[in-house]
Amino acid sequence: MNPASPSDPDIRFPVRTKILAMFLALSISALLLTGFLAFTQLEDVSSFAVSRSNDLGNKASADSAEALEKNAQDSLRKLAADQAYISNVIFERVEGEIGILAYYAGGIQQDPERVTGRRHYTQYEKPADPLSTSVLFYSPGAQETVTAGEVNAIGMMDQVFIPVYANDRRIAAVYVGTESGISSIYPWTSGLNASFDPRLRSWFTDARDSGSITWSEPYVDLLGHGLMVTCSHPVYDTMTGQAWVVGADVTIDTINQNIIGTQVGDRGYAMLIDSRGNVITRPGLSAGDRRWDESFVTENLLESNNTGLVTVAGDMIAGGTGIARVAFDDGERFIAYAPVPSVNWSVGVVMPVDDVIAPARLTRELIQDETKDTAAHMASRQEIMTTIFIALFVILVLVVIVLTVVFSRYLTEPLLKLQKGAREVGHGNLEYRVDVNTRDEFGSLARAFNTMASDLREYISTLKRTTAEKERMLKELEIAKGIQQSFLPETAPEIPGFDLEGCNIPALEVGGDFYDFIPLGTDHWGLVIADVSGKGVPAALFMALSRTLIRASAHSIDDPVRSIREANGHIVEDAKTGGMFVTLFYAVLDAREKTLTYVNAGHNPPIHLGAGSGRVTLLSADGIALGVVDEITLQSVKITLQPGDLVILYTDGVTEASDEKDDMYGTERLTACVETNRARSSREIIDAIVRDVTAFAGNQPQFDDITIMVLKVL
Repeated sequence: MNPASPSDPDIRFPVRTKILAMFLALSISALLLTGFLAFTQLEDVSSFAVSRSNDLGNKASADSAEALEKNAQDSLRKLAADQAYISNVIFERVEGEIGILAYYAGGIQQDPERVTGRRHYTQYEKPADPLSTSVLFYSPGAQETVTAGEVNAIGMMDQVFIPVYANDRRIAAVYVGTESGISSIYPWTSGLNASFDPRLRSWFTDARDSGSITWSEPYVDLLGHGLMVTCSHPVYDTMTGQAWVVGADVTIDTINQNIIGTQVGDRGYAMLIDSRGNVITRPGLSAGDRRWDESFVTENLLESNNTGLVTVAGDMIAGGTGIARVAFDDGERFIAYAPVPSVNWSVGVVMPVDDVIAPARLTRELIQDETKDTAAHMASRQEIMTTIFIALFVILVLVVIVLTVVFSRYLTEPLLKLQKGAREVGHGNLEYRVDVNTRDEFGSLARAFNTMASDLREYISTLKRTTAEKERMLKELEIAKGIQQSFLPETAPEIPGFDLEGCNIPALEVGGDFYDFIPLGTDHWGLVIADVSGKGVPAALFMALSRTLIRASAHSIDDPVRSIREANGHIVEDAKTGGMFVTLFYAVLDAREKTLTYVNAGHNPPIHLGAGSGRVTLLSADGIALGVVDEITLQSVKITLQPGDLVILYTDGVTEASDEKDDMYGTERLTACVETNRARSSREIIDAIVRDVTAFAGNQPQFDDITIMVLKVL
């Protein structure tokens, strides 16, 4: 019998109605009393506080913040434009000086008669005055190939290096490098690393390839000046076809201090980015402990996770001028920006919004002081209200306590009986029955409880029988698994000149995949890998039958085609009523001649990786699965194996393994895994494939049997 529902006619007064009526009466009484007191006592307090505090505070703060933000935006926009103009003038000056160096270098190349012999100083010979000459540096291997004439020609650059360097103290060094591998760096310095080759540096290659003036990204300077950018210009010798590249270094510290060194408030700063969004300089940018031959990766604003900052950076590299308000984790900031046309860079001036509206916050604090008068007035009224509320609270609590005690006695008696019944059933006494005869939800619950106990007793009896049957079946499957595993080779044969291994991982307790190593006489072995259609016990039985028939045919017939055709005839004869079939790859290995003769009966073509070249071939051949038709046609293929070759035999449990997205592992991933581990042993290659398939599948359960055989030619 079904337990009574809320619509049961036996339930005249539901528990929900009883509780609702009781607490509704209490709530209405309390609200009427509280509302009367609140409206009479708080009306004067509310009108005074709202009119005094809200009007003054909101209007003053809003007006102040709006005016301050407008003035700050105008100032920052003008400051960014001024900084961009100053930066453009300075960078144009550096480019002009580089142009002078390039012009002079071109004159030397075009008029070799101007070249005169002179003393050249290497880093190991210190001149009396380092500012009087440059240092001559040979790249690795260059000293044996360059001519004295080219050395004298590059030394002539001192005549223009000295005045250019003296005229612009923003330049840290000037120099020229040639494609022949020599460099002249002014002023003279020591400590140059012997492995340094300017022909490999970006300032040299970018200028040479572009054919015009270029500015490099920040990098760590060889001369110990820290982070550096270089302005470089190529000069091409029309007689030799080789290029010289002249360059001038400007340190990041120099840019920060002398070019965009503007302090904007306590936390504001200026920055410079290039045409790709890379930060050229900003306060705090340094090389750290990086060496000159280590790459320095600067911040790229276009790669930021902040979409507002990415939008601003996009407008900056497009040559735009403006100001934007961008939200960051530590608060909002104004970013004003303007282009630097000479280098196609952009200047940005950053200032926290909080710093701008700080005066508005001070105004709000002053207004808050004014509200103290309001607080004093409210306090006097609250003292009266507190006394009244305390007295009312005490009365209500006493009433609620009395009513709760009386009501709970009536309400909890059925619950206690139900609790005792639950305890008895929990202890296993399924014969116990709850005696509650009330005509409400508790009576209905008691009847449902008694019915549940009766049903539970029957269910437990049924469950015991089902569990015993399931345990028996699992035990039988475990025995079947052991028998099936005994059909597979315990170990691979040791064949001179070859490393052979195989493994099988069933998806269920028993599976339909198998592999075998069949001795066929001196130096000949039959290699078998097969996959029976279906899964579970039927596939396992068909697998045992197929393995026995294939092994018997292989022993009696040397030719792979005739051997497998005979096995197919027996399999068809035994499988007519089952509708099952088996795909198979069978190969005869001639260990002495190092050849592999194989047939493929509808199986996944194994992978053949050639030694050294990395050439990948799929060992496919015409043929259909065994057990389908009486007479089949098979194609025999013979290949020659070379030392270092790898042959990977596998079933579709490898390539058709899928991940959470239902993407399959595939032949390409299998080939890549084998190529990565081809130097390892066959057993290690199998282990690597299993790990890679397992990692690819992730949490997905194994869907099909996994069988792998690896043949490695030593």
